[in-house]
Amino acid sequence: MTITSAELRSAFLDYFRRHDHEVVPSSPLVPANDPTLLFTNAGMVPFKEVFLGREDRGYVRACSAQRCVRAGGKHNDLENVGYTARHHTFFEMLGNFSFGDYFKREAIHYAWEFLTQVVHLPPEKLWVTVFEEDDEAARIWLEEIGVPPERFSRIGAHDNFWSMGDTGPCGPCSEVFYDHGPEVPGGPPGTPEEDGDRYIEVWNLVFMQYDRAADGTLTDLPRPCVDTGMGLERLAAILQGVHSNFEIDLFRNLIRAAASATGVPEDLENSSLKVIADHIRACAFLITDGVFPANEGRGYVLRRIIRRAVRHGYKLGQERPFFHTLVQPLVDEMGAAYPELAESQHQVERLLRREEEQFHETLEQGLKLLESDLANLRGAEIPGETVFRLYDTYGFPVDLTADIARERELTLDMEGFEEHMEAQRERARAASRFRADHAGGAEVDASTRFTGYDQLQDAGTVVALFADGRSVNRLEAGDKGMVVLDRTPFYAEAGGQVGDTGVLQGPGARFQVDDTVKQGSATGHLGSVAEGVLEVGQSLHAAVDAERRAATQLNHTATHLLHAVLRERLGQHVHQKGSLVAPERLRFDFSHPEPVSTEELQRIEQIVNARIRANEPADIRVMPYQQAIDMGAMALFGEKYGDDVRVVRFGELTTELCGGTHVHRTGDIGLFRIVEEGGVASGVRRIEAVTGARAVEWVEEQARTVQAVADLLRASPENVPVRLEQTLERQRQTEKELERLKQKLASQAGGDLADSAVDVDGVRVVASTLDGGDARALRETVDQLKNKLGSAAVVLAAVDGGKVRLVAGVTSDLTDRVKAGELVNAVAEQVGGRGGGRADMAQAGGSDPEHLPEAMKTVPEWVRQRLH
Repeated sequence: MTITSAELRSAFLDYFRRHDHEVVPSSPLVPANDPTLLFTNAGMVPFKEVFLGREDRGYVRACSAQRCVRAGGKHNDLENVGYTARHHTFFEMLGNFSFGDYFKREAIHYAWEFLTQVVHLPPEKLWVTVFEEDDEAARIWLEEIGVPPERFSRIGAHDNFWSMGDTGPCGPCSEVFYDHGPEVPGGPPGTPEEDGDRYIEVWNLVFMQYDRAADGTLTDLPRPCVDTGMGLERLAAILQGVHSNFEIDLFRNLIRAAASATGVPEDLENSSLKVIADHIRACAFLITDGVFPANEGRGYVLRRIIRRAVRHGYKLGQERPFFHTLVQPLVDEMGAAYPELAESQHQVERLLRREEEQFHETLEQGLKLLESDLANLRGAEIPGETVFRLYDTYGFPVDLTADIARERELTLDMEGFEEHMEAQRERARAASRFRADHAGGAEVDASTRFTGYDQLQDAGTVVALFADGRSVNRLEAGDKGMVVLDRTPFYAEAGGQVGDTGVLQGPGARFQVDDTVKQGSATGHLGSVAEGVLEVGQSLHAAVDAERRAATQLNHTATHLLHAVLRERLGQHVHQKGSLVAPERLRFDFSHPEPVSTEELQRIEQIVNARIRANEPADIRVMPYQQAIDMGAMALFGEKYGDDVRVVRFGELTTELCGGTHVHRTGDIGLFRIVEEGGVASGVRRIEAVTGARAVEWVEEQARTVQAVADLLRASPENVPVRLEQTLERQRQTEKELERLKQKLASQAGGDLADSAVDVDGVRVVASTLDGGDARALRETVDQLKNKLGSAAVVLAAVDGGKVRLVAGVTSDLTDRVKAGELVNAVAEQVGGRGGGRADMAQAGGSDPEHLPEAMKTVPEWVRQRLH
């Protein structure tokens, strides 16, 4: 049966729709609220909580065409892509699922019927396997379906016991293979020859029976479930009569587009074209799902994929940006099935083009940094800090730095590099630790009712106390600890909003609250006992610092307004990537591939202030999640929401799901001012702003600063830009003149030094000190001397602040015998340093200028020895 990839996808979903399955749209490639996975790598990932019995979707049967990525972490196929017939970074998993409804019998019958009656695969071409201990599944296949025993195998746990990861849902599985025939090498599943390409797995039925804990313990799931998966690309290849996935219609069209974009003939066997065709799918869908290129995490994986594709373009001779032009052909192929891809097309193209262009800039900027550091190198080893900075700031691969080091006869301080890497990892670990773990990991067996939306004071009963990570019955004066009440008006840090501060007070006792955090379903008040004694069961009056809460609310509502305006002005690709809502300021991180211009920031600020002046009242309600989404509420990407959600709305200005506290009307904010915009990671920008009284103070501070500058320039504030530009222009002219004079002096010095050259067996040798010379002047003078003297070896030195700077140069006719790197190092070792470099030009440094004159005297003899 000949069928297109799009037709196969539709046929699968239609079949299971007819069998009462809910057709569920593909989830994003970034798993929501699941830190165990880098990407969605299987069709069941979006249903993990359902399998565990923690979530009820309102249906017990589902099917989906789920987009998946396997290019990082445990599931990583990246290096195989382009060199095998079936490895991809991105693929589509067709799957049907039962959540405690049907089990093995129905799942097996559905699979067989779809394969043999819907897409008409010959039954005699199918081979079936089961887990070796699963007698029930074996009986269904052999007795009910009628699979002949000679096309049936029992396989061990390595292949036929499925799990999503080291922990989570798992169970025995049964697989269906397609037999390509004896003309293709390979044996049946379970045999030593199974790695051949004759038998290809097309369907995997997983019978979800267990939840695997971190220690390997298997616990029965609340209800036995079914998870099946079938790679769309694999089955399409079989149905279209081709052996490689890259020969199916979808990939043929992408490879044709890749060939056109790189200017090479279309060739389905060309590995580079296959890589490019595969990688455009992964990159485009990752960006669509909110992943931007970065130097760590998911963004780093995306960057690796992009650069791998671009590198293969270079291999084909294409050195100009081309990868982004493949987004349109991809949308033509998959936009109907995934409309979000088509909606994000412009953003994807723009970001991919920018990343391609920065690929050149990365190399150029990294090389400039490296050359700068090498100019001041005091030894023959590139410091670990430099290697780390190249990697961390510019994405400069360590192996590329190592290649450059070898060319300069230098080494890398890998131990120092690893120290910097570990420090970075520790910062990341510290940032991700649960800051509220003041109970020392102990279970807080209590819950707290939050009453702070409507009041800032309330009475509560102490239900738990903690000190030094242990549960205690009392806290005395001077003790630091955590107090848990049964009800509190204190807001616990969440959603970017900081926790409240204030006082808990009772007869003869007072507890100063420095922070409020969530501890499971309880609220923990962190601080110290100022006086008296606190005991479990005691009644306390809880009073929030009202002024601090009010300032925090101004910034929280302003954050919502800012988010809405950013999406309007910059595009719907803008998503919140993090926030801090504190009384002093707000900080908002958002997805955007480039800096926001000063003019655009001013316009954004103007619109936010206009919406503040609109003085829209707050409309805050609790409603079912789907109802909130239907009314246009914005849910934060990656957040986990319950069945009922809190919706915060200010007229038509902004509607978001939010548990934080807000002003009664937007006019309460008063004034909004952006104080800074910058990048925090590739594809992630940050805006910091102030509101209310703090914004007024900021404006006044800026006015005082402008006045101070005006006074220094002896101008009025309004004339500061003109006067400052005049001053800077005079400075630029002065610097140009200074540089011209330096070059003139270097030229004169070169002429004078040429006269001092000594003849060493026909080679002109200069070894001298250039007073006041910087690295550039030394290099230029060395070049002038080499050009003037013909066959020559030159060493120039300068002393600055007790440090010696050395540059050596050797003309090309001598580099096979006299190498500049060895020459400069021979001098550097005598002045307390080391150096190295190319055979024709090298630099070094030293810390002992007193021995410089004697060291320079050794140069002619050193050259003489090398010549012989």
